Amino acid sequence: MGRFSALSSASRGSAGLPAAVPRVYLDYASFSPVDPRVVAVMRPFLEGGVGNPGAQHSLGLEARASLDGARTKVGRLVGGAPGGVLFTSSATEANNLAIRGLAGRARGRHVVTSAVEHVSVLNCCRELEKHGFRVTYVGVDADGCVDPAAVARALSDDTALVSITAACGEIGTLQPIREIGHLARERGVPFHVDAVGAAGRVAIAVDDASIDLLTLSSNDLYGPPGAGALWVRPGTPLVPLILGGGQEGGYRSGTENLPAIAGMGVAADLARAEGAAEVARLRTLRDRLLAGLLDRMPAARLTGARGDGRLPHHVSIVVPDVKADGVLLELDLRGVAASSGSACSAATGEPSHVLRAIGVDRDAAEGSLCFTLGRWTGAGDIDFVLDAVPAVVERLRGLAPR
Repeated sequence: MGRFSALSSASRGSAGLPAAVPRVYLDYASFSPVDPRVVAVMRPFLEGGVGNPGAQHSLGLEARASLDGARTKVGRLVGGAPGGVLFTSSATEANNLAIRGLAGRARGRHVVTSAVEHVSVLNCCRELEKHGFRVTYVGVDADGCVDPAAVARALSDDTALVSITAACGEIGTLQPIREIGHLARERGVPFHVDAVGAAGRVAIAVDDASIDLLTLSSNDLYGPPGAGALWVRPGTPLVPLILGGGQEGGYRSGTENLPAIAGMGVAADLARAEGAAEVARLRTLRDRLLAGLLDRMPAARLTGARGDGRLPHHVSIVVPDVKADGVLLELDLRGVAASSGSACSAATGEPSHVLRAIGVDRDAAEGSLCFTLGRWTGAGDIDFVLDAVPAVVERLRGLAPR
């Protein structure tokens, strides 16, 4: 099994708790473990001997060089100029800076987005509506894919921004960002892409796709949490959300989280160098997991696109006649960590807005399961899950009242 399968007896509590079961971690979309190679680079920044990047002494200049080096590595991952990289505390903050920051400078009062965006994008748009903006939420097809023609129809002379995700994190569907970017460019409308989950797994180049603002997450690249980035095309007007000492070109004040930023830079470089081989490996494991689940649970169905139309590490299904919470709890007891829908909206208890958008009714949505693979997922993990999930589903169905 993968990295999480080797918990030792030392993990037992002093109160005589049962020995830890083997762990199979298939929740990489929620949290990706930090690569040890990233940790090794971060360690000197945490152990001292590093200055503030804004200081003028030698340690400060060394810190500034490390910050600029990370900026270059992150920009290189998406084919963008390093100077366009603004570091933030998270992808959520980057999405807020892109949408609310641009709206603060835009002449138009109309935003186009999709019905399957991350909640940080949707909530930004809802906040703009409270301040007089008009927002068009473009629908999707049964696979969760946005039609570029629908985006084109939604554009108006008053459109200030188009914001479309590169891939839906809940159902794995890739979006046609290149086509949407080109039509936005033709109309002179800035184009924002939330690339969390897609960057490092599918090819994204800001110039090729006519992207003006692009959001990245450190942790989704196997870097540390607490860091994100927004790439901004030169000349794109933004209003800063955080005011202070003028760091990050004045767009994101506050002393830079240099250990995390340096780690994000290394993670971006590793994703760029190793991405093609890793994607091929994960795609093989993904297809094996999906085929096995659907074969052993014929009533289950895939949500999202198939094949090359979805993220290479992503499997999402709906299983009828069971509740996902019960399945996930029992899987956890058996040593499998998975999820249901978006980790960011799990606390609300509301039905998934993504599943509603693709036509899944409330009852069916309660059986939504999501398995996301990663750098330490192995064939043994897939075998374990293919045995565990059908057994759990069968047992829970047997306990259900008739």
